[in-house]
Amino acid sequence: MKPVIQEELTGCGIAASAALAGVSYAEAKQKANALGIYAADTALWSKTEHARTLLREFGISASSEETPFKSWESLPDKALMAIKWRIERGKPFWHWVVFTREYGGAKVLDSKKALKSNTRTDFGRIKPKWYIEVSN
Repeated sequence: MKPVIQEELTGCGIAASAALAGVSYAEAKQKANALGIYAADTALWSKTEHARTLLREFGISASSEETPFKSWESLPDKALMAIKWRIERGKPFWHWVVFTREYGGAKVLDSKKALKSNTRTDFGRIKPKWYIEVSN
C-alpha cells in the first residue's frame, strides 16, 4: 500500500480512502464529490460517516465503531486512524491517516503534503486517539 498525498488542505479523509482503495487522489475526490462529500465541508472534519461512506463505495468494509487506541501492537492489519485529535469551538477535529501492517512491517501512511516522507514509522511521535478497522 502506498501513501496518497492530499491535494486540498482538508482532504486527508479523501486521501486516506484513496490509499486504502489503491486509487489516485483525483479519482477518490471525484467519487467523494459524486456522493456529496467535499473536503471543504467542516462536517467531514469531525464526523466519521463520510469516510465510511466513501470506503464502502470502494468496496472496503469499515467497522461501525471507533476503537480507542491502546498500543501499536494491538492494532489490526489495516486501520483508518485519527491523530492530532483536538476540540475547536466545541467540536472534535482530527487528521486521518492509514495504519497498515504488511510484509512483516508496520507503517503509517500520512497524506500531509509538507512531510519529508509520507510513509511514517516514527510511532513515538504519532499520537492516535482511536481507529476504525478496515478490510477489503
